[in-house]
Amino acid sequence: MTWLLPRLLMAFGAALFGFVIGVAVHAVTGFQGLGLGIGTVAGVGMLLLVDAVRGHRLLRWLRGNQQDNAPRDTGLWGELGYRVERAMRDRDRAVARGRLELEQFLSAIEASPNGVLMLDAQEHILWCNRVAADHFALDPKRDLQQRITNLVRAPAFVAYLQAGRFGEPLVLGNGRGPGTLSIIVREYGEGQRLVLSLDITERLRSEAMRRDFVANVSHEIRTPLTVLAGFIETLHSLPLTAVERERVLVLMTQQTQRMQTLVSDLLTLAQLEGSPRPAPDRWASLDGLLMRIAADADVLSAGRHRLRLKPETGVELAGIESELLSAIANLVTNAVRYTPDGGDIELVWRQLDDGSGELIVIDTGPGIAREHIPRLTERFYRVDGSRSRETGGTGLGLSIVKHVMQRHGGELLIQSDVGKGSRFRLVFPAARVRQASDSALGDEAAFSVGVLSDH
Repeated sequence: MTWLLPRLLMAFGAALFGFVIGVAVHAVTGFQGLGLGIGTVAGVGMLLLVDAVRGHRLLRWLRGNQQDNAPRDTGLWGELGYRVERAMRDRDRAVARGRLELEQFLSAIEASPNGVLMLDAQEHILWCNRVAADHFALDPKRDLQQRITNLVRAPAFVAYLQAGRFGEPLVLGNGRGPGTLSIIVREYGEGQRLVLSLDITERLRSEAMRRDFVANVSHEIRTPLTVLAGFIETLHSLPLTAVERERVLVLMTQQTQRMQTLVSDLLTLAQLEGSPRPAPDRWASLDGLLMRIAADADVLSAGRHRLRLKPETGVELAGIESELLSAIANLVTNAVRYTPDGGDIELVWRQLDDGSGELIVIDTGPGIAREHIPRLTERFYRVDGSRSRETGGTGLGLSIVKHVMQRHGGELLIQSDVGKGSRFRLVFPAARVRQASDSALGDEAAFSVGVLSDH
């Protein structure tokens, strides 16, 4: 009510002004009524004139951009201008705050790995993030306000929108290349719709791999179990000679060992996938590993191959010794199994310029066709399944090698040509390779520092 007192004072001033004018007119003309009328009109006119000037200033400010402050008049118009200005400033701040929150919300949706598409009641695109634009082959700016069914013409998607039954997601091919999308639609507001898309290509691929893995494991175990069951039935139902019985027992032992090897490899893979990364400060002598591997290879080869498997490297590798032994032994064992009698198998160590190193297993076996090489490290993948089983392979060896190398920061590289043999390279990073002499110097230096500190 701060405007009331100035308003009353202004009204009192206008009345006083009218009274003075009326007295002056009465004194000049001698007519009291005329003076009273003119005085009243003069007072009211002055009041209206002041109100008109102040109201005009306020209207002119309202018609402008309102960047400047409202007119700072006293009384009613000043109070009204101040209230209007404050309301407009509050509105502007609320709009700016709402715009900022909307931008932050849209930025959060933009960062989402899922596609988000907003449609109005007529199925026009109100907004979409980049992921949705990629999923549906849209332009996030040019295609705004376009009807979605004019741009995404997949019959299944159009029928899904028109049916209006969104209880189950729609599975649809990606609009930009190979892939599969899972699409969910949710209704909101007045007929508006939110279309959520998720690329499930990798999930479907993982599920397919899991199904294949279970099927392969079941097949690999079922075969020796069937053989064992047949032999057991034979032992129970048929009278066998001692020689025949011995032969059956040998075959049963082979099938049992095959299952044990398969289970052991499966457990090794599970342990590799679920264990933490090997520490970089545990060192194993590569020469010691190669001596053990060479001894096993000599037994497996039984003199059928020319083996050169004991290079003097003088190198230590950082990692878990049992895993490194398993990786190298798998490659050497495969070379012995698949190289024909009289072939050559060689193991070479090379120190590279950047400090890294590679261990190469070279054989003169039949080689591998180019189209098979990218899939060799898949579980149970075999170039020749029947031959692999005859040699005692489980189809998991190269998968184990790949996982071991990944855990140690290295990689497995395969080069092979049909009829020319194969080269399997284990590449170790520089941080996991050192000379054995360096470790001895390091131990001696540590001992010297300890002795000096004691004194």
